[in-house]
Amino acid sequence: MSVIIDRRLNDRNKSAVNRARFMRRYKAHLQRAVADMVSRRSIRDMEQGGTVHIPHRDISEPVIRHGAGGDRETVHPHNREFNTGDRIRRPPGGAGGQGSGSGEGGGEGEDGFTFTLSREEFMTLFLDDLELPNMVRNVVGNLKESRPQRAGYTPQGAPTNLAVARSLRQALGRRIALTGAARRRLAEIEAHGDADARAAADPALAEEIAALRRRIARVPFLDELDLRYRHRVMVPRPLSRAVMFCLMDVSASMDERKKDLAKRFYTLLYLFLQRKYEHVDVVFIRHTDDAEEVDEQHFFHDPKTGGTVVYSALHLMEEVIVDRYPVDQWNIYAAQASDGDAFGADPEKSRNFLVEKLLPRTRYFAYIEVGDEGSSRASSLSSAYRRIESPRFAMRGVQERGDIYPVFRELFGRQPA
Repeated sequence: MSVIIDRRLNDRNKSAVNRARFMRRYKAHLQRAVADMVSRRSIRDMEQGGTVHIPHRDISEPVIRHGAGGDRETVHPHNREFNTGDRIRRPPGGAGGQGSGSGEGGGEGEDGFTFTLSREEFMTLFLDDLELPNMVRNVVGNLKESRPQRAGYTPQGAPTNLAVARSLRQALGRRIALTGAARRRLAEIEAHGDADARAAADPALAEEIAALRRRIARVPFLDELDLRYRHRVMVPRPLSRAVMFCLMDVSASMDERKKDLAKRFYTLLYLFLQRKYEHVDVVFIRHTDDAEEVDEQHFFHDPKTGGTVVYSALHLMEEVIVDRYPVDQWNIYAAQASDGDAFGADPEKSRNFLVEKLLPRTRYFAYIEVGDEGSSRASSLSSAYRRIESPRFAMRGVQERGDIYPVFRELFGRQPA
């Protein structure tokens, strides 16, 4: 047995084991802090680490202490204000003192605990328990590495791959094959009475019995030919190839606040896809009264305005699917963000097209409506989408920055098996 001792120094003389234990223990606090940081950050700083503040009361543990016991009255030296028997008024509670302690200014207290998250730790907490719903492995493609798969047994191999049960089975079969005739003849002789007594009277029979027993004894219990080793071959593993369509409304009704909320949602989605999945394509589609496929730079930063026709974006998505992403080879997902401010027959037309053309081809379609802050009015598009009854469709509303992260985790949270 080999023992490997890692003597590398931890970063800044800190224990990586203790750090990992702390993150597991206070994971809930760290996740809440990550949610707060995501809601406050700008889009460009979304992927950076951060500092987490945990109140002292959340990390303190109950401790049993043994006191002196009894009642004591003590006046300490150099006391000029109090005499024995004086009653002292209890100081009022509050945050007048320093730190998180109670009492008036100057009282002793303990500050909260500050913990710094690295970039990788921040993204790990951010992506924890997130996944694309209903993904299946349906394509065998080109991979950098193949997966070993069992392919029976072979007479040659490494000792670590020795199949003991299979080797003993081979040895048993060889012994039966080589000694079967001798054992049958010996059984026939023994069936006619005491073989040893008959052999003593018949020298020829004694010689035959001795020859049969020598023949059986010469066959070894285990031979090198019996050894069998587990055989494995490298085979390509099925891929989970997926494509995510990002459809964003950039019409005149989408003011800067609404566009900022939509871009924040898509930024989280883009980071999630890029860091969690290796084989995921992202298609960016923005629309006003007409739709166009753009790159990442134009999708997030290029200003554009106009009317609102949601149907144009859905129709362009279908054209891209037919042209580049066969349904039998790709897991198709879509996320649409809009304020729902559509006019005329466009909401009903978009709903019918989504139900008849897109939902049968997609694994999951999420619609995020960016509404006015504090408003409860349902838009025309959300009223039409609300009548869609499909497990592949989900609709949520976002009105402020603090709603984005909880909605995102709700839409792409890990589903039970």
